Amino acid sequence: MALHRRAPRDLSAVLAPLTAQLAPATVLGEVQSAWRGVVGAGIDAECRPVAERAGVLTVACSAAVWCEELELMSAVILPALNATLTTGRLTAVRGVADGR
Repeated sequence: MALHRRAPRDLSAVLAPLTAQLAPATVLGEVQSAWRGVVGAGIDAECRPVAERAGVLTVACSAAVWCEELELMSAVILPALNATLTTGRLTAVRGVADGR
């Protein structure tokens, strides 16, 4: 009897269903899941959503210039993020420099 070894599977394919299951059903949780896909890798490397309160998304940025950039791009980012949400709606993006 010949044994057949299965090829290794990509870990992200295995973890994706579990991650979706464990993610909190909150506006912030949904934003964090969709963030990179909405803003792209460049902004994602410098900014991360950290809080949401009353529709205002707070984003920690590596530098003050990224805070300004987010505010300038909010007219594009907000509708794109809102299109991904099922639990609420965002009305503003507020950047805070965290000095990473």
